[in-house]
Amino acid sequence: QVQLVESGGGLVQAGGSLRLSCAASLHTFSIRTMGWFRQAPGKEREFVGYIYWTGGTSYYADSVKGRFTISKDNPKNTVYLQMNSLKPEDTAVYYCAADVREFGSAIAGRKDNEYDFWGQGTQVTVSS
Repeated sequence: QVQLVESGGGLVQAGGSLRLSCAASLHTFSIRTMGWFRQAPGKEREFVGYIYWTGGTSYYADSVKGRFTISKDNPKNTVYLQMNSLKPEDTAVYYCAADVREFGSAIAGRKDNEYDFWGQGTQVTVSS
């Protein structure tokens, strides 16, 4: 069955680092894009970054550029979000999302409605 399982969330002090993992089990579906989004209390869901599965090109929101890095392990269908120099404003529930080839349409990027499957989310809290 299709599922995305996140891990690595937790509590960290400002300036610290945290690494999130998202393991995708997508049956016969082929990943085109794996994205990361976050949602803080009272805020709309916000784009963080994405990575193309075959070419490996990544893209980041301005708010995290230079601090966050997305990487992947294709044989394991796993994507990572390395978060450095964390700030209190990074506190949010972080979600991974997958866009698959079989569902067609334009390849997913910065918009949440472009993705086909979503993880359950993991809490990241940055203390000051």
